[in-house]
Amino acid sequence: MISFTVTALVFGVVFLAELPDKTALAGLVLGTRYRASYVFAGVAAAFALHVALAVAAGSVLTLLPQQIVHALTGVLFVAGAAMLLLKKGEDDEEIRRPEDQSFWKVAGAGFMLILVAEFGDLTQIMTANLAARYDDPLSVGVGAVLALWAVAGLGIVGGKALMKRVPLKLITRIAAVLMLALGVWSLWEAFAG
Repeated sequence: MISFTVTALVFGVVFLAELPDKTALAGLVLGTRYRASYVFAGVAAAFALHVALAVAAGSVLTLLPQQIVHALTGVLFVAGAAMLLLKKGEDDEEIRRPEDQSFWKVAGAGFMLILVAEFGDLTQIMTANLAARYDDPLSVGVGAVLALWAVAGLGIVGGKALMKRVPLKLITRIAAVLMLALGVWSLWEAFAG
């Protein structure tokens, strides 16, 4: 059974952490060059694979004693918050243009771009932490996938308009504060119990 609370929390944290990432920009660039539905299909498939791997890794962590899991996830969340706050703007990456506009070429380009760019990314690590923290792989997986798909969709369809209205710095800071709060909470639970 899916926990709406866990799903919503994971969605919010992952969405805010992924929004300022290079993936939204890559989705925007691909979406301006190719059919949006083709790009989204490839990007969505890559994100689903990343979340499955992250949830599996997080589920393995649940085999450890709860106090160790809370301490580990707390440290990782605090580190993730620090990474977001200290992160400098990234250079635009060159995206290779498929030779034609076929579904498989465009979706494949989107899939490979995300597969490579997101492997070991902050949101993948965060998803593994959340899976370990809540011991609810289905809720965490659904929340993370929906958040990543939402960011990809925004990037592909309307990322430029959003970035004009909401400063990237503000989005990054909100994500960092949420991660810091989760980290402090996890550390408190680890050492208070």
